[in-house]
Amino acid sequence: MTSPEHATSTSPVPPAGAGRWWRSAARTLLAVALGGVVGVLGTVAHRTQWHDLPAGIVLALAITLSTAVLCRAWAGLGPLLAAGAGWVVAVQVLAVAGPGGDVLVPAQAVGLVWTYGGLAMFLVAAFLPRSWFSDRRG
Repeated sequence: MTSPEHATSTSPVPPAGAGRWWRSAARTLLAVALGGVVGVLGTVAHRTQWHDLPAGIVLALAITLSTAVLCRAWAGLGPLLAAGAGWVVAVQVLAVAGPGGDVLVPAQAVGLVWTYGGLAMFLVAAFLPRSWFSDRRG
């Protein structure tokens, strides 16, 4: 007769990543939401000037780049693409004329810099070296 201490389990051990799909899905959804929030904040602030300096566009592009780098460092290219998608949707929805005819992203230089510069920030983060985001040395 075997005692409970010496009994062996017949159930197989699940792989290391099994059952953790929800973490990846949660990160992706959070990245989409973060990209959307940054897109909205940047769209509202990109035309701000301070002493005739384009402070709003500089800060909007800086926060867009920092969001892209954060998502890339957090979980790789998937959440980076998700944040980029959220950003594009938010910016493009706000670029359409509203019910009163107001446009938040006009077809002027600052609006074009915001639209294409923000996309460029996500591309910069995507093409940064993988070693910058690795915990391994060497």
